[in-house]
Amino acid sequence: MVRVVFMGTPAFAVPALDALLGSHDVVAVYTRPDAGAGRGRRVTASAVKVRALEVGVTIEQPASLRDPAAIEVLRGFAADIIVVAAYGAILPREVIEMPRLGCVNVHASLLPRWRGAAPIQRAILAGDELAGVSIMRMEEGLDTGPWCTQVSTRIDGKNAAELTSELATLGAEALATMLPSITTRKCVWVPQDDAAATYATKLTAADVALEPGLAVEDAWRRVRASGPSAPCRAVVDGRRITVPAARPASSTVRAASVSSEDALVLGLIDGALLIETLVPEGRSAMPAADWLRGARLAPDSHWSAS
Repeated sequence: MVRVVFMGTPAFAVPALDALLGSHDVVAVYTRPDAGAGRGRRVTASAVKVRALEVGVTIEQPASLRDPAAIEVLRGFAADIIVVAAYGAILPREVIEMPRLGCVNVHASLLPRWRGAAPIQRAILAGDELAGVSIMRMEEGLDTGPWCTQVSTRIDGKNAAELTSELATLGAEALATMLPSITTRKCVWVPQDDAAATYATKLTAADVALEPGLAVEDAWRRVRASGPSAPCRAVVDGRRITVPAARPASSTVRAASVSSEDALVLGLIDGALLIETLVPEGRSAMPAADWLRGARLAPDSHWSAS
């Protein structure tokens, strides 16, 4: 049985870990150190750590894999292969070259499109028709290594959380399918076309902010691409809100105007966006209709970027 070290942190990585358990000897799980999360910044274990604790696998959480002591601990596991899925840190050459079968990454994009930290969100923002997962061999460059299989799904109206969950499952299935040929060195690796590469830089709140000068489709993409680390915000009648869920409205509202008769609708340059759920500043998420009842907006209310 092949000895595997698994490296991953968020929920996206858990199905990949599950795909390895039982069929391979997972000798250790590496995940990022526990960190503060949520409004109270309460220190929380990663989703991968929680799963590893459930199954009793050895857990390592080094602050850096460039630390000589951490490298020696990793070397001690004598892994045949390292499997990575959204670990959250760049592996140095010494680590990449350590296992005899190399390091394999479950990357959430159709490489060479969207190399980098936020491929799912960037695919939504760009209006891509498809998102996907590549099983790739790791090199020192940022997601530059060759891939052996790719799987895809239509983005349609999915938000980042929905797409992440779907791609996590697809990636785990692809990993399980390809590992036998990877470990026997029989799989075919396809080099990437560097000239076609695009880069998925980390998302910021500015990337997903709502503003009246946007087209409806662009505004909707921003809502769907947003999340806790990069929230989609706007100011309605002087009140700052976060918008986790919305959809194109059937009605047309003048840009920067607000319609609040039957629902909260924000006017854009070519139509309007109906807000389904919002988070008032300092409060919890609620249906927009509930917020409207308490907000009592004036008929001539306007909205703006936050």
